[in-house]
Amino acid sequence: MTRLLRLCKILFVILYYGLDELVLSGFKNRRIKFLVRVITIGRKLDQPRGERLRMALTALGPIFVKFGQVLSTRRDLMPPDIADELAKLQDQVPPFESAVAVKIIEKSLGRRLTELFETFEHEPVASASIAQVHFATLRGGPSHGREVAVKVLRPGMLPVIDSDLALMRDMATWLERVWVDGRRLKPREVVAEFDKYLHDELDLMIEAANASQLRRNFAESDLLCVPEVFWDWCTSSVFTMERMHGIPISRTESLKAAGVDMHKLAEEGVEIFFTQVFRDGFFHADMHPGNILVSVRPETFGRYIALDFGIVGALSEFDKNYLAQNFIAFFRRDYHRVALLHVESGWVPPETRVEELESAVRACCEPYFDKPLREISLGMVLMRLFQTSRRFNVEIQPQLVLLQKTLLNIEGLGRQLDPDLDLWKTAKPFLERWMYEQVGWQGAWERIKIEAPQWAKMLPDFPRLAHQFLERRALQNSEGQERLLAQLVVEQRRTNRRLSTALLLMGGFLAGIVIVQALAWAGYW
Repeated sequence: MTRLLRLCKILFVILYYGLDELVLSGFKNRRIKFLVRVITIGRKLDQPRGERLRMALTALGPIFVKFGQVLSTRRDLMPPDIADELAKLQDQVPPFESAVAVKIIEKSLGRRLTELFETFEHEPVASASIAQVHFATLRGGPSHGREVAVKVLRPGMLPVIDSDLALMRDMATWLERVWVDGRRLKPREVVAEFDKYLHDELDLMIEAANASQLRRNFAESDLLCVPEVFWDWCTSSVFTMERMHGIPISRTESLKAAGVDMHKLAEEGVEIFFTQVFRDGFFHADMHPGNILVSVRPETFGRYIALDFGIVGALSEFDKNYLAQNFIAFFRRDYHRVALLHVESGWVPPETRVEELESAVRACCEPYFDKPLREISLGMVLMRLFQTSRRFNVEIQPQLVLLQKTLLNIEGLGRQLDPDLDLWKTAKPFLERWMYEQVGWQGAWERIKIEAPQWAKMLPDFPRLAHQFLERRALQNSEGQERLLAQLVVEQRRTNRRLSTALLLMGGFLAGIVIVQALAWAGYW
């Protein structure tokens, strides 16, 4: 019943904001244009299409808002008016009542607001689909007087998300049954991955732990600043972190006016992404412009500042190595290696001809090398790659869906910062260096250092374990020899009995012949 009500609400919002008209109006067919006139009779759709789309996504809830956030980073795929409106979804979702936020904070932390904070700004500085943020100053303890940002979870989100996910699961099941590519694309597994990350995002303690991990990963780096977490002011509904000062990365004119090198900024964004993925296997998976600032303080000038750590991705060592080899082969235009890696990984059926896949990949990728981002139509690239994957039955890997989403965000961000950026040439040196570190002497030495403590613990046990092993082997050999000897004795006795019987029979037979001959010689026969 809940799913049905949610579906009815979705349909109502679509009709109320005229999203059906927005989609159909893009077609030039006369019949469709006539249909648009018919379905819009009696409806006032005076607001701009971008505003209507933004308001509809906001009304539908967090999942749809996140979809709009991803679309807002793809200005190459969206008309400017729609992209501008969707960009407001990054940090301008209508906030909930400040009094409600205060009640959540006091209930979660178990103290009055005045006991927790020296100052607290009741007007939220940012509001998103899952939570909103208030600036404050800490009271008490060694962190007294520190400027912080307090993130408060939006109430009533769980039922909405659960109902949307239930609808998505039903739709995924239906797609698998009726669509020829359903099983290959694994929509149910993709929805399951999305489900996991969304529910993690509803627990702000998980987000705080993610922030702490990312801060530790970049503690020695001059590429990325991550806010400090104040654990005594954190619960599953409240997340208190260091207040960061910077310019939103979407304000390119302000960054240029402040003297920020936009080309360097775009290159460092690519390096940050690949560092997170391949060095750490732990990456920020929600890197839209609303979650990124650029520092203009003298000590950290030009550095990225990461915010909102609710969605992060993790990769296994196998996935990291496989992806790195694919990227490097791709950057070197070694399409045979790309095809071979797909076959070896099991992403395509084993009977696939490597040469055919190589040719298809070459046709997809070769036209886009040595071109800046502004000359690349990602829509065309994705369409051709989809056609190729369908032809060769390439299986979608659900564990990489977040990575693909993040890569789209990074590429869209790079396009905004520096349209002349060559994504491939920027990423290639980093990946080659990383692969050398993994497979060279440096990588071997690092793995030895990691394993050395465990080896040191095991080393004193080696003599005892070796003695026990040899003793068991000797015992097993002795027991085995005894069994073989017993079997040999049994077989020898059996052979002796058979030989004795045969000799007796042969002796009897010869004796009979001799007696008959003797009797015949004596004249009895």
